[in-house]
Amino acid sequence: MLNWKKLSLVLLLALSQTVIYAQSRKITSFDESWRFFKGDMPGAEKATFNDSEWRLLDVPHDWSIEGPYDKSNPTARGGGYLPAGIGWYRKTFTLDETGVRKKHWIEFDGVMMNSEVWINGVYLGKRPYGYISFAYDLTKHLKYGKDRKNVLVVKADNTIQPASRYYQGAGIFRHVRLVSVNPVHFTKWGTFITTPKATAASGTVVVKAEVVNTSGKAAEYTVETIIQDDRGKAVKSSVSKESIAAGDTLEFSQNLEVAKPKLWDIEQPNLYKAVVRLKSGATVIDDQAITFGIKTSKFDAATGFWLNDKNYKIKGVCLHHDAGAVGAAVPLAVWEERFKLLKEVGVNGIRTSHNPVAPEFLDLCDRMGFVVMDETFDTWTASKHNGEKGYNLYFREWWERDTRDMVLRDRNHPSIVIYSIGNEIHDPLTYPEGYKRYKDQEDVVKKFDPTRPVTMALFRPNVSKVYSNGFAEQMEVVGQNYRENELVAAHEANPHWKVIGTENTHVLNQWLALRDKPYMAGQFLWTGFDYLGEADWPETTNNQGLFDRANNWKQQALQRQSWWSAKPVVRIVRRSDNAGAGNWVANWTPTDFDTYDNAKIQVYSNCDEVELFLNGKSQGTKSKPADDSAREWDITFEQGTLRAVGRNKGVDVASEEFKTAGAPAKLILSASKNNLEANWDDASVIQATIVDAKGIPCTNADNLIKFSVTGPGKIQGVDNGNIISHEPYASSQYPAFMGKAIAIIKAQKGPNKKITVKAQADGLEAASVIIDITQ
Repeated sequence: MLNWKKLSLVLLLALSQTVIYAQSRKITSFDESWRFFKGDMPGAEKATFNDSEWRLLDVPHDWSIEGPYDKSNPTARGGGYLPAGIGWYRKTFTLDETGVRKKHWIEFDGVMMNSEVWINGVYLGKRPYGYISFAYDLTKHLKYGKDRKNVLVVKADNTIQPASRYYQGAGIFRHVRLVSVNPVHFTKWGTFITTPKATAASGTVVVKAEVVNTSGKAAEYTVETIIQDDRGKAVKSSVSKESIAAGDTLEFSQNLEVAKPKLWDIEQPNLYKAVVRLKSGATVIDDQAITFGIKTSKFDAATGFWLNDKNYKIKGVCLHHDAGAVGAAVPLAVWEERFKLLKEVGVNGIRTSHNPVAPEFLDLCDRMGFVVMDETFDTWTASKHNGEKGYNLYFREWWERDTRDMVLRDRNHPSIVIYSIGNEIHDPLTYPEGYKRYKDQEDVVKKFDPTRPVTMALFRPNVSKVYSNGFAEQMEVVGQNYRENELVAAHEANPHWKVIGTENTHVLNQWLALRDKPYMAGQFLWTGFDYLGEADWPETTNNQGLFDRANNWKQQALQRQSWWSAKPVVRIVRRSDNAGAGNWVANWTPTDFDTYDNAKIQVYSNCDEVELFLNGKSQGTKSKPADDSAREWDITFEQGTLRAVGRNKGVDVASEEFKTAGAPAKLILSASKNNLEANWDDASVIQATIVDAKGIPCTNADNLIKFSVTGPGKIQGVDNGNIISHEPYASSQYPAFMGKAIAIIKAQKGPNKKITVKAQADGLEAASVIIDITQ
């Protein structure tokens, strides 16, 4: 007979346990509903200050990208001539009365820069480095109850310029969250997961979790770890029990063996989750869910980079933290779209040049299978041109804490395979005196993550003598920017050195230095995408990327794809002007038909042979050069169709063709995503292309394209990739460049579940696309 009384008791206990577990650690997004004021405002830090007239917005927010561009802006060349100054943010919130039993801290993923924070008028501190994540304990200063308001205030000040050689942004440009925990809890960033053994048969997972007891009395606590696979299935668990004295911090250590693990690598970035729970008796009092990968990696002096006992070439790019029209406050979906393009090229590595990135950026690297060089600083104590008032002003006081915090925050990411502690550092790199500053930083990295090597991007090493004065001899991995022949010579003179190209250009001989030298672990191209700043007026953008700001392929991306992609590739480019003059362009529509006669053609391909056709007539077949150089044709221009066909062993495997466009007739739209969630990190990149009546892209068109949105959506920014454009990004219109422009669309909450994006231009047929909103 069913005992209803006993069953009710069991259900009540289960429900009680569920409620306790849900309240063990509460993470509340603090992104919404901030009041913002651009400029200085005396007294704005006070809780009683009236901010009702301030602008209401959500963060992440970069107010500098809103412009306007001005040659006289103090950011100058480095900051892309966008504004600098002071920005104030204020957020009002309440806490439930039960929160009085908790500890609360506020986490910022990054505030640019010199941030100062107050809670209820109480000063919490300052953090100069805008790229670093940080937190403040709010517990002693909070009010509880639905009628008692708390006021969080942030001042961001980048008035002192020039503060960087490249665009930084301004304001609370990354996510913010409130973390509420019990008095006994896991420390911030205190759980470290390593995988010292990773084979197809077995993987060893070591979990070390720090627990702090602020409860005022000693007690026994249990840490339970459950390893879950990508489907949420538990594959291994472990339990540890220890007594923790009042006021003490104790590290729990567990070793778990996972049978037949799915390894994380570039080709299959398999991920696991460690659910780590802290218990007092049967009650869960804190919990974490940490994503990680089971993998091993190493650098070898003779054979380069190894991942899970497989030899890879790191085919990497350097990336700055901005993304064109959205500035430094980048929705994750925008990075995802960019990463997909990099994957198409064959890129498998990213260097975070030259500063810590947002944590979700690294999450995306984990999911998509990029290995990462995680970098700390662009300067130490010596300044650099066009950034004389940058981090060099703060290095001596802050380097140790900033380095520690980056490593603690990032070390569980499987994508990270190496740390860099500096880029083209201008401090004296003598040995042993100058080496000490490097070694001090390396020691901090190793203290908190001994599992990965450390390097730096050396600058003109034969000039600074680091190859001969003993400096490089002490480095775990020798990293050098450019001058590949110097790095090759240095390794061949010191074959026990492990070496990597930390920054490289797009030219053929630099690719061959990687391709043909087994000891060269990899290289990171400068850059993956064009980035704001580091350009001379009227240019606002450094244009050395594989792709421009608006995600358009550039000539060097087409060529690099033929070198790095594992798939058959055929890509056609021609000189834009007659007889080999002008730039390389990917189209068959000259700007001036009257003067364009002699067409210089290059085809980039990894196929055995390529045949070129003009209006169906063969222009000849060319075999693959041993040095991977382009195949070239010199032909007389005819309107019509230019087509290249790639063959392997006589079989057609790839092709590309261009057609001559007529007069612009209409717009067509494409969306990177047709389904959006109404959250800050989701977005769709809408590309508007001007075409003729037959749908052929009009690559010379520059019509003003006007975007509009109906339904619960908004335009986050517009762009066209043109490095000399000074139009505002925070707009609904932008002129086409090479026949294209983009609008970045975000969804908003509301009853309607469809967004219609429309593009129109004078004299052209309009176009629209529908985006569905999903929950």
